[in-house]
Amino acid sequence: MQQGTLMRKVKSKSWKKQRYFKLQDDCMTIWYQSKRTGKTESAFSISDVETVREGHQSEVLQSLAEEFPPERCFTIVFYGRRGNLDLIAGSAEEAQCWVQGLRQLIEPRSFPLTSALVSRTWIRDWFQKADKNKDGRMNFKEVQRLLKMMNVDMNEDHAMRLFQAADKSESGTLEGEEFVLFYKALTQREEVLSLFQDFSEDGKKLTLLELVDFLQQEQLEDEGTEELAMELIDKYEPSETARARHALSADGFLMYLCSPEGSIFDPRHRALWQDMSQPLCHYFISSSHNTYLIEDQIRGQSSIEGYIRALKRGCRCLEVDCWDGPNGEPMVYHGHTFTSKIPFREVVSTLGKYAFKPSDPIPAEGGAGPQQCRVPGDSESHGGAGHAKVPPAPSPTLQELKHKILLKGKKIGRLEDTLDGPGDEAPDVSDDDNGAEAEEERRRAKVDGTQHRPALQKDKESLAQALSDCVVYCKSVSFRGFQEARSHSRPSEISSLAEAKARKLIRDAGNEFVRHNAWQLTRIYPSGMRTDSSNYSPQEMWNVGCQIVALNFQTAGAEMDLCDGLFSQNGRCGYVLKPSFMRDEESLFNPSDPESREGAGPTTLTIRVISGQQLPKVANSKDGAVIDPLVRVEIHGVPADQARQETKYIENNGFNPRWDETLQFQLQVPELALVRFVVEDYDKTSRNDFVGQFTLAFPNIKPGYRHIHLLSKDGTSIPPSSLFVHIRITE
Repeated sequence: MQQGTLMRKVKSKSWKKQRYFKLQDDCMTIWYQSKRTGKTESAFSISDVETVREGHQSEVLQSLAEEFPPERCFTIVFYGRRGNLDLIAGSAEEAQCWVQGLRQLIEPRSFPLTSALVSRTWIRDWFQKADKNKDGRMNFKEVQRLLKMMNVDMNEDHAMRLFQAADKSESGTLEGEEFVLFYKALTQREEVLSLFQDFSEDGKKLTLLELVDFLQQEQLEDEGTEELAMELIDKYEPSETARARHALSADGFLMYLCSPEGSIFDPRHRALWQDMSQPLCHYFISSSHNTYLIEDQIRGQSSIEGYIRALKRGCRCLEVDCWDGPNGEPMVYHGHTFTSKIPFREVVSTLGKYAFKPSDPIPAEGGAGPQQCRVPGDSESHGGAGHAKVPPAPSPTLQELKHKILLKGKKIGRLEDTLDGPGDEAPDVSDDDNGAEAEEERRRAKVDGTQHRPALQKDKESLAQALSDCVVYCKSVSFRGFQEARSHSRPSEISSLAEAKARKLIRDAGNEFVRHNAWQLTRIYPSGMRTDSSNYSPQEMWNVGCQIVALNFQTAGAEMDLCDGLFSQNGRCGYVLKPSFMRDEESLFNPSDPESREGAGPTTLTIRVISGQQLPKVANSKDGAVIDPLVRVEIHGVPADQARQETKYIENNGFNPRWDETLQFQLQVPELALVRFVVEDYDKTSRNDFVGQFTLAFPNIKPGYRHIHLLSKDGTSIPPSSLFVHIRITE
């Protein structure tokens, strides 16, 4: 890779250009040279790469399958919303060299700041950026430039003192280890050192018992504290001598505080920790709207990438809008718009590859015309998506549905006919109440005649029996009120409501909505007016127990932060068990009256925002600009709990700002609350700029001294940026 390789970069069937790709000596960046112009520029940084896919695993490479064999093709997938990079190597060996090499390089970054490696590569990266004349040394002027790049606006005298202290060779420049010394002095964490000294008798180490005291008194660890203390010393103490004496140095203490065990997110809740043996309607389900779109709703691009990204994010309910296409092949796109189209076959084959990697059952919505719906259903190669397997119980548990795909759609006849064999009853086609969307489609169906009518709006004669038979546990029915549902509906049925209709029901009949969702599934989808793919707040829908709250996954923002925050627990499986008072069909709970919740009284959440570490610069900011950071803490929950408070801003310091401010919140229904930490760059003349955020469900918060590892706008980690806080929870 460091010698360089000539490969084809491809963007479409016709756009294929030769580029010379080369891994730089720092093993952190890839540069490329255009064969035609000879111009060299940075292609990407290793830290931007999420994964590498081998073979024809992108739409572009699939379209070139006949021209280039899979063993020469690979796709580099980047974090966030940056487009993939499709490459074709000259030989299978060259492709393997890059695939395996890139995988090796991206492997160590499992958690920000757990290993010295992240810090080392980070330091090295900065050193090379600032070493203007590339002589491997740094003079004071270059150091000042580096500080600006790193978001530090430091007094010149103080910077000079640090520089001289690190310049052991007295050469007037820093090289190698001297720069590491300078960096260590720069990143000295006074607030952590003083906490360390509060518990250390000699100020140099924590003995095993002193560490146990800290874990019990401050971190509120209550079980097996001595074993935990031993584990932490073994894992995070860099000095072998200290490890042998069962002691933790100040460096080891900081390593622990920056690790997953020192995170605000309870590590026990990262794994699958909830009861998975309850009925499907007892869980919140990570759900996406128009999954195939990666841009807006009118002219945006449809892409299988939308499905891959959603599934990798833990999404469990996907939307597949199937329409009649040419040559008897159904197509997936947003009907009656100018969005591009993808073959249904490609979507199902993608589900076969990605659906069950992170998790288990997966509801999907959609359908095609009566002839075309048989095309996918008859093919065994589609990962079982066309064949409904019927689990044993009439209201199956999540565990029983493991590795099954449920289709939500219209159905001829009753569910019992599918479970017990056909009955004598005349076929009755259920209807999907998609509010404004359905009305629009019905209106257009009349205008367009039969050729492009969406399958799910067709009349009973033209709904294919084969498609109907695939719908078992998610039969679409119109919502005609809670009373009607109670007397005529079944747990196997599901209604879809537009966000406005759902809001009205929440306002007028909150408790009835909670009870309804204790035994039947409800899907909420965005208003048809959101043509820009913006999102509504999912929180108000979760407050009444709606399970399938569909969001536009392609649009970053607070709404997707809440979604990622709720579903980042429980092994990221995409299912979160609802609180017990929302699983009871006789529940008295109403989100607008928090006292209707049975259980303990209100909970007080006290957060001391202590400091920030190496906060990123604002995107597209001017060279030399340094941020003025402030921290806002938002509570998203029932209306009585909705709140936000913020710290003052710190002028010109994104590197190690200190706030030492306490924020306090009263939570009436903590079980439903999500806590969002947002860092912004204060601007007195215009809106503050977003810097980073982290969102988690209140039950996953760990008390004590904790680090919050910040995420970018699109939910990817930005090591080593973090906040240091102290959390207290009192009932």
